[in-house]
Amino acid sequence: MSSVVLPIPRGAYAEREEPREGWLDRTGRRLAGEAVRRWRGRPGRWEAIAGRVERAGRALAEMSDRRLREVAAELRARLRAEGFREDLVARAFALVRETAARTVGERPYDVQVIGGRVLLAGMVAEMETGEGKTLAATLPACTAALAGIPVHVITVNDYLASRDAAWMGPIYRALGLRVGTIVHGLDPEARSAAYACDVTYGTNKEVAFDYLKDRIALRDQPSRLRLQLERLLGEGARPRRLLLRGLHFAIVDEADSVLVDEARTPLIISGGGEGAPEQRMYETALALARRLEPGRHVVIEGAQRAIRYTAAGEAHLTEMAQPLGGFWQARHRREELVRQALTALYLFERDRHYIVQDGKVAIVDEFTGRLMPDRSWEHGLHQLIEAKEGVPLTNPHDALARISYQRFFRRYLRLAGMTGTAREVAAELWAVYGLAVVSIRPNRPLRRRALPDRIYRTGEARWAAVADRIAEVHRSGRPVLVGTRSVAASEHLSAILTARGLAHQVLNARQDREEAEIIARAGGLGQITVATNMAGRGTDIRLGPGVGARGGLHVIATERHEAGRIDRQLFGRCGRQGDPGSYEAIVSLQDELFTVYGGRLGRWLAHLGLGRLAVRRAQRTAERLHARMRRDLLKVDEQLDTALAFSGRRE
Repeated sequence: MSSVVLPIPRGAYAEREEPREGWLDRTGRRLAGEAVRRWRGRPGRWEAIAGRVERAGRALAEMSDRRLREVAAELRARLRAEGFREDLVARAFALVRETAARTVGERPYDVQVIGGRVLLAGMVAEMETGEGKTLAATLPACTAALAGIPVHVITVNDYLASRDAAWMGPIYRALGLRVGTIVHGLDPEARSAAYACDVTYGTNKEVAFDYLKDRIALRDQPSRLRLQLERLLGEGARPRRLLLRGLHFAIVDEADSVLVDEARTPLIISGGGEGAPEQRMYETALALARRLEPGRHVVIEGAQRAIRYTAAGEAHLTEMAQPLGGFWQARHRREELVRQALTALYLFERDRHYIVQDGKVAIVDEFTGRLMPDRSWEHGLHQLIEAKEGVPLTNPHDALARISYQRFFRRYLRLAGMTGTAREVAAELWAVYGLAVVSIRPNRPLRRRALPDRIYRTGEARWAAVADRIAEVHRSGRPVLVGTRSVAASEHLSAILTARGLAHQVLNARQDREEAEIIARAGGLGQITVATNMAGRGTDIRLGPGVGARGGLHVIATERHEAGRIDRQLFGRCGRQGDPGSYEAIVSLQDELFTVYGGRLGRWLAHLGLGRLAVRRAQRTAERLHARMRRDLLKVDEQLDTALAFSGRRE
């Protein structure tokens, strides 16, 4: 293969310019794309790298640590001058492999080497859960960093960003590279210092919002010369306020979650609004909303998470608003505000979508199960939920900038990803990001056993069955991990287990500070861990002594997710790296997947005992809907960008 050199960025801020595609361009790309995607995604195309790295590493094994640093310096010069030639990549990978063995005691397997090469080529490496993606990412990250390319390793939460940077840090430092970490709560100076490192670990939200802050500072995309002149103005100059050095190379961990699942929600950065929130107005809106009857006055569309008025509802709202005067006489404004109040009442649940902590409403990230304390819903929704919960209202914020995840990640000069669950969304990853998916064989044969789903009519019957099953597995001495969809569900199950005298640990948004300790104990003999999605991705549960002989970790899902990939991530906590393990789902027909997406046919299939067919049908319905929502969001985002560009304003 020929050498590969990343394009030299033009302008003051390194990022890829998005092409303006017409319908003919999109049609042509779609027609040719499937063949190109499949050709690029052939696993056999990349397997030769393992042999090259093995041969290149033989000489390195005999070298001293000092000599290895000298080799790193030599490679740095050659990679910058000659690009990613195959012989240089193999030597760089061999150097990282030898360094990893000496510093962190882990030598990347051949499958991790193959995965690293796929990442360096700008594709998605699909590796089974537990196959060591964290270590595999150091191979392309070190190689690119030695070539002078700033690397962002994107993870799904602060815990994983901090853990991975600390865990892999010795490898980078041994090669003369600096590693930084971006987590919530850092001040601008600390953020700039972290982004100035050769390799920076951070979450998708933190990096994307920092990019938006830079876009606000840059405003009119000034030239490199203009920014250099502005540096002479002192500390207040725009270049000194920038956080990132641009978007060069991103390696996205859990790529399907970041690039697909979370892409349904736009990223919006807000500034302080004017004036205090009008508490009485929000309380009035909630009072009016409570007097509208679902089914008669309003229709709640759970799948679309939307609410619409019936003709009777519009008339009733007009009648109720008549004596209020003022603001409430404007039909459009009152209908929108009351619609938001209805949304707060019926579509946002406490201890599922948010929790109330220290007298404040804190949003819970539905994909990671973690709190987002600095985020708020827009258009008055956050204040309406605060009024609903009886906590002090915060000031509303005005949107200063917005961007979708799709457009943000497409602006990286080079983008790659890794996950254990990508094949279901391979077509979308290619269509939106131009990312082909390469499935990589596991290092050891999988010993993970799937048990049949069990479906119960009611939620309470499900919880009783879950508790019985936990007690049964616990008696064998095996550890049990139980996945729930919300904080409320985890605490409800915890109360049932406590009543039965079953000692256990709970991991949800309220226990995020103890996460590392809880995960460290979860694989021990007889341990019972009840967790939200916080334990669903990226967590490495290591088996304690004697656990493997008893059958390994057993995982129970108490509710199926809208995407089967997310279920597979939870089940992937067991049976890692050839360990034994088993999993099952114990669910209820009252779960959201069935009530919102299942339909009558789905419930009928479940009653006939065709549980897996019913689950898969409901998940396909949800996945199609969510895919359409992502397409619509991207289309709106592109249209908004085009419209704002006429006024000279971007993002």
